[in-house]
Amino acid sequence: MKRVEIFKTNVNKYREAQQIVVTLLQLFSSYKVNFDLDDEERILRIESSQSDIEIGGIVKQMLDWGYQYERIE
Repeated sequence: MKRVEIFKTNVNKYREAQQIVVTLLQLFSSYKVNFDLDDEERILRIESSQSDIEIGGIVKQMLDWGYQYERIE
């Protein structure tokens, strides 16, 4: 079963988004991770078809990096 989590963020630079994606994929290799910086909410989308998404780990990383986020349900 595919699981998807979507977060509104304050990431606004393409390079920052790329770095976040690369790091999250290193930590959570089974996920698909991408940003939509063209959306006004600067969406971070995380998808997993193999397991539940470790929201706590994602949130911790975003906070550690100093970014704001809000989970969209």
